[in-house]
Amino acid sequence: MFHFVWDLDYAGIYVGLAGHPAWLMFGRTLAGTFMFLVGVGLVLAHTQHMRWRSFVRRLLVIVVSAALITALTYAFFPGNFVYFGILHAIAAATLIGVPFLRFHPIIPTAVGLVVILLPWLVNAAAFDTRWLAWIGFAATPPPSNDYVPIFPWVGLTIVAIGATKAALSSGLYGRTIQLETHENRRFSPFAWMGRHSLVIYLIHQPVLLAVILPFAR
Repeated sequence: MFHFVWDLDYAGIYVGLAGHPAWLMFGRTLAGTFMFLVGVGLVLAHTQHMRWRSFVRRLLVIVVSAALITALTYAFFPGNFVYFGILHAIAAATLIGVPFLRFHPIIPTAVGLVVILLPWLVNAAAFDTRWLAWIGFAATPPPSNDYVPIFPWVGLTIVAIGATKAALSSGLYGRTIQLETHENRRFSPFAWMGRHSLVIYLIHQPVLLAVILPFAR
């Protein structure tokens, strides 16, 4: 829905909503949800031991996908290309989050909160280039159609690692999780979308643009 509204604005069909502060906040909330779920997924996937083969394979797919997004957006939107968007942030958070998997929940929670809060205290014009803005301390970051720097966004992933580890150790996760059963099979389409979320993310925008642009004003 967020990108659909952006596409309508880009095509000149419905202009104004895409840039409204409330709508932009909605987009930031979605990005925050993605980053939080990265931490949840890391803990659940590697609770017993680090599954390095699947970890590296998944990370490589994300890195290649992020590079593809950068290349394509540079070709079509050179002034606003995605130099560090959500996929870049997910790749970085995946790497940064690994060391916290073995710590007591309070440590990743505390570190994550610091990462979230630090950009509010530290910013400088020296970071206002695409080579450095991805860190998150830029006073005025270069324009981009998707900008998700390490600070503060990776902090959400680290906090999620602490929260998920706490839920597992307290037994809360075990009491609330619902496995695929006969009673909840009607939700299987959502499970399918979850397993193929990256593919859906990569193709949904080109598909939307292909449908909308013929009606552009």
